[in-house]
Amino acid sequence: MRLTVLGCAGSFPGPESPCSAYLVEADGFRLLVDFGSGSLSNLQRYAGLHAPDAIILTHLHCDHILDAVTYVVVRRYAPDGPYPSLPVYAPAGAPDRLAAAYGQEDGTVEDVYQFYALEPGTFPIGPFAVTVDRVNHPVETYGVRLEHGGRVLCYSSDTAPCDALLRLAQDADTFLCEASYLDGVENPPDLHLTGGEAGEVATKAGVGRLLLTHLVPAWGSEAHTVASAGAAFDGPLEVVRPGASYEI
Repeated sequence: MRLTVLGCAGSFPGPESPCSAYLVEADGFRLLVDFGSGSLSNLQRYAGLHAPDAIILTHLHCDHILDAVTYVVVRRYAPDGPYPSLPVYAPAGAPDRLAAAYGQEDGTVEDVYQFYALEPGTFPIGPFAVTVDRVNHPVETYGVRLEHGGRVLCYSSDTAPCDALLRLAQDADTFLCEASYLDGVENPPDLHLTGGEAGEVATKAGVGRLLLTHLVPAWGSEAHTVASAGAAFDGPLEVVRPGASYEI
């Protein structure tokens, strides 16, 4: 598997990154995991406008879905379009949420997307064995485990500490984990992880590599987050950047 980071800013686009979007490739199949604000630009830069073969939207907060709204124009109105409907795996409310954000007069974007409602379990998407489970966030949110060729990538999505995340990350070769909050300060409960908490999950799960994402540059400290994660996890770790690519 190859992971390419298209966007990684937490909660809103940062000065150097769009919001969350990650392209995972295997056997010529390209799965886009989340499609956050501004990430359509980097989809074109690092992969191609029509690269995705399927999309997972882990939850319906704006910073993880809004460019799936913009992408309706690409699929529906391209000079050589419209394109066939694209599979989208998302919480059950996704069709209405995307249509409302687009301002669709007839109330649907289902000519563009074929929706499949997520629920905890394992299922195939292309060459991937995909396992999702509900994690600890205020709205219906799914962490994701992708397996292919004996390798495992786990993506936390947005979550506070929870048993489901630990199960999904168990023995993963690469753990792409959010670290929105700073350690040592009072943070809202049941919302996000700190760097230290991400490191603790990585250690308990026995992952091979920790990739930190969803930092919020406007009110965070990357150095603080990395130090906190490194104090809890002694394996290789780094903060991801747009355009970074990882073999798994």
